[in-house]
Amino acid sequence: MVRHFVSQNDLSPREIRTVFDRARQLKRTRLEPLLPGRTLVMFFEKSSTRTRLSFEAGMTQLGGHAIYLDRDSSQLSRGESIGDTARVVSRYADLMMARVYAHATVAELGDSASIPVINGLSDEEHPCQSMADLFTVLERRESLEGLRLAFVGDGNNNVTHSLMLGATMLGVDMIVASPPELRPMERYVDLARGNASRFGGSIRVTGDAREAVRDADVIYTDVWTSMGREADRDRRLQLLAPYQVNERLAAAARPDFLFMHCLPAHIGEEVTAEIAYGPNSVIFDEAENRLHAQKALMLLLLEWSEGERNEQRPA
Repeated sequence: MVRHFVSQNDLSPREIRTVFDRARQLKRTRLEPLLPGRTLVMFFEKSSTRTRLSFEAGMTQLGGHAIYLDRDSSQLSRGESIGDTARVVSRYADLMMARVYAHATVAELGDSASIPVINGLSDEEHPCQSMADLFTVLERRESLEGLRLAFVGDGNNNVTHSLMLGATMLGVDMIVASPPELRPMERYVDLARGNASRFGGSIRVTGDAREAVRDADVIYTDVWTSMGREADRDRRLQLLAPYQVNERLAAAARPDFLFMHCLPAHIGEEVTAEIAYGPNSVIFDEAENRLHAQKALMLLLLEWSEGERNEQRPA
């Protein structure tokens, strides 16, 4: 069976920890050609800095090669289906990463491909980001279990959704503070509650930003107007103004709290410069860890997929 990473819930807690262990090793060795001759196809509908750089640099450091593909420069622009594209890419490459608008697109790629497909971002989830985030927290703390993580701002957000799933699988107590109009999708809240009941941790949604950050070990925020939602910008700025992460709000957290943001940041909107670039900020460690976590993911998805295929072959 081919292993995909379309949703954060595609990995078990044990597998997430295995990815973190491998990422830690890869971060120490940096250049280790473990995937010589292997090819990653990177399919982009949305532009990116960190996603493209981290995957392309990561594949290069592993001794492989990455190919950039977008809708306009492929046959998708002339009506080829997502499914057929996935089947063709599977004949040429070993891995595929997709950064898309609709979550259904990356899900269909996974359904049709015979190679591992990784969700580099969709409108519902950003699981590569949540993996890097939780790995970053683990580097700064001995354990994730029992930590309090507060997400403040737009809760109906792909980063929020994936982070809720990952946190609740690893014993983190997560609380999301957002306006009622921008709460996380109920489906992801239910999935996170299911994770929490099985694996520990907890999930709660509130409208009170100060309540969320009280005694928090981690404060996380993201842009208030995500890509593709620019038409709603003025309304969002008004709704989210009370949720800015600033020194006054952060004073309710633990003194050694970690500030996190997936970047790019709009300084002066969702966060002030004093917090984003202050002593508690780990935003650039977090950005770097996209590279290490994704290298580990690519290696392990191939190992797991090829290991299961070999087990199914007749002797």
